[in-house]
Parts: sequence; C-alpha cells; structure tokens
Amino acid sequence: MKYKTFDHMNCSLAQTLDIVGERWTLLILRDAFLGARKFSQFQESLGIARNILTARLTRLVDEDIFEKTSATEGGHAEYRLTNKGLALQPVLLSMVHWGDEFKANPKGARLTFVERDTELPIRPMSAISQDGRSLSPRDIKAIPGPALENMANLTRRDK
Repeated sequence: MKYKTFDHMNCSLAQTLDIVGERWTLLILRDAFLGARKFSQFQESLGIARNILTARLTRLVDEDIFEKTSATEGGHAEYRLTNKGLALQPVLLSMVHWGDEFKANPKGARLTFVERDTELPIRPMSAISQDGRSLSPRDIKAIPGPALENMANLTRRDK
C-alpha cells in the first residue's frame, strides 16, 4: 500500500516519518542495530517479502541511512548504518523503552541494553535539560523557531 508523503509539510516529525515511519523500516533498523548486515539476514529475521525489503533498503540507502557495500567475489553486498543511521538509535531505544513499560512481556525483559565498557544497563531514554536533569513531558513546551512560518495549524499547549 502506497502512503501519502509528508514532504510538503514544514514539520521535522513529518519529514522523519516520511523516511522511517513505515513499520518494516523500523524493524529493519532494529535488526541493523542488532548486527544484521546482509539482505538474507534481514529477510530471515523479519519474514518480509523480497520486493518490500528491497524497496525499504533502497530507500534507506538513498536517504544515506545505510551504505551498501559492493558485493565481493562470491559474496553478497552488505548494508551498514551511516552516521545518519546511527543517529536514529535513541529514537529506537525510546520506542523499545516505551514498549517495555506499556507492552511488557509477562516473562520479563526481552532485551536489556547495556553500556559496552561496563555492561551496566543504560537508563531509559528521556528528555534531558541543559544541566543534565531528566524532564517529564509537562516540563517541556515548544516555541516557534526561525523556520516555522505559521503556527495556526498547530495546537498550542502551555502545560
């Protein structure tokens, strides 16, 4: 199913969703962060149709989220996260942490994310103040930036 694009919207969230908002794309990114590199690895993990996987990977390469390496003789091309792709890790972690809290498995944690050097669990993702404090949603408000032309289409909430 082809979805309407958001490229006409002057909204950072809409622009991001236009690239990574499709559910297969998020699961492809998840697998890449867990170590998948080859087409066959993504397909086996996800059970996704080849044509859909090809289209999603192509878009991620076109958007510079993945870099596709050339296939070696007798080998296969690999898909590696670029710096732009790696910058999506906090987004995916936030979604996982939300799922851990609100869609928990009764058997316990599915995955625990740890710091590589210490193997200590990381803290749940949250908005952080300039001085390092965790902020709640009620502590945050949006104010217009220089690229926002019109706030008429946004609902403004101060609290």
